[in-house]
Amino acid sequence: MLFHYQIGRFFLYSLPTDMRKGFDALCGTVYNEMKHIPINGDLYIFINRSRTHIKMLHWQGDGYAIFYKRLEKGTYEIPLFKINDLCVNLSTEQLLFILQGVVLKSVKKKLRYAHSYVENV
Repeated sequence: MLFHYQIGRFFLYSLPTDMRKGFDALCGTVYNEMKHIPINGDLYIFINRSRTHIKMLHWQGDGYAIFYKRLEKGTYEIPLFKINDLCVNLSTEQLLFILQGVVLKSVKKKLRYAHSYVENV
């Protein structure tokens, strides 16, 4: 596989972000405000005030990558979070819903069985 990068967790920065910020400024936000280490393999998501632009920052082992998208119409919806939270841990599904324009309030998950394997030690 030519491109294979392990992505850990997904974290959304809850404050509006200036989309002029580049690699160093976004890393500074992750380190100083979110209190995370930006080279840990997690994906950090930033959205502007009008919620029309999104940037995602990810360390890929030998350098940072930024994914940047501007919507021509519509806005990104962000999930509800506590007012004091500077970052919100997102599931894979939540991130995909945000990127696809799904209304997060209307999403209802049906109950599913999940088997958990416990190894006897």
